Order: sequence, then structure tokens, then C-alpha cells
Amino acid sequence: MISEADGLLRAEGRYAVGRGRVPVLHLALLLGVCGFIYGVGMGYFGSRPKQAVYSGVKVPILLSLGTAFCLPSFFVLNTLLGLRDDFSAAMRAVLAAQATVAVALFSLLPVILFVYFSNCNYEQAVFFNGLFFALATLAGQRTLSRHYAPLIEADPRHNIGRWAWILLYVFVVIQLAWVLRPFVGWSGMNVSFFREEAWSNAYVVLMRDVIKGALGL
Repeated sequence: MISEADGLLRAEGRYAVGRGRVPVLHLALLLGVCGFIYGVGMGYFGSRPKQAVYSGVKVPILLSLGTAFCLPSFFVLNTLLGLRDDFSAAMRAVLAAQATVAVALFSLLPVILFVYFSNCNYEQAVFFNGLFFALATLAGQRTLSRHYAPLIEADPRHNIGRWAWILLYVFVVIQLAWVLRPFVGWSGMNVSFFREEAWSNAYVVLMRDVIKGALGL
């Protein structure tokens, strides 16, 4: 597993930049295993084993299902841009980026456990997990950029495709993360896979809270 992660981060071997066969199974394995392990640590706040297992399952679901929802639209967009012949390379870039996010999260597991064992409170636990997801996302973007560089050099339209993917994925994954909450539980919260009102719309709730704040309600 370590050698596979190293090859992914270095873009070597089966994970090299190019238009060859996409190593979907290897990337899925890295994403699943690394995402699950970090999720277990993430959900262990307050020493709640059941919540830890739930969170371990939900992190890979968040990364993989968000990607799966976006790929059909991404394929259509690439076709409309006249980039269909390069779609395998674009998909390699996207899947490698998602696997990199999971590997980066896994590398931060000892740090989040150190934070937990330092008697942090719930708000601090949520903050640090959010920070680590942001750092892991930056690592994923580094991989995405590395794979997209030769595509953009060959055809600048790929830059449109790259940014379209980022915007599309962010839009989808925010709602998906909302549905899958909680990832970090606490003693006053019931252990559950989905939070109450999980199927509400994240953007509607956010807009409502913004309007209430602006009106002082």
C-alpha cells in the first residue's frame, strides 16, 4: 500500500501522467482504504467506536460518490468542448486527484489523533478536521494540475474542462457532505449514519441563515 501511494504521489508507474489505461481498481483501493482509516480516526472523537465506524465508511463514500455523480456531466462537457478523445486522460487526472486526497488525509491521521488526545473540544475537533480536509484537497489539486498540464499545453480548452470539473465537484460534494453528516460526533449527539434533516438542501439552509443574519432575526 505504501509503495502504491508513493507511486501515486510521484505520478510514476501505473499512475504516470498520460493517456494509457486508467488504473481504476488501484485508485479505488487507495481511496477506500486510506479514506476509511482516516474516517475511523475522525469519528473517534469522544471515544465513540460506532460513530468511528460510520465515519470510516462515509469518508470514502463522500470522495467516490461525489466523483461518480459528476463524471457523466464531465464526459458530456468534454464532448461538447471537442475533447472526447482525451477523456481517458482527463478521467485519470480526476481519479488520481481523489485518491491523493484520501492518501493525504491518511497521512494526517496521527495529527488528528494527537489533537483529540490533547483534550480539545467539539468545535476544535470540527475545525481541525475541516483544516485537514482543506490541506488534503490542495494536495489533490496538485495531482490534478500535474496530470492536466500536458493536456492544457496540447489544447488550452482543457483548462476550461479542468475548472468546470472543480466547480461541478465542489457544488455536488457540499450537498453530499451535508447529507452524510455527522462525521465528528460528540457526547450530546445520538450516534447515527445520517443526521436529522439530512435530506434538506445545504444551499437553501445556508441562504436562509445568511438572510436571517442580515435581518438580525
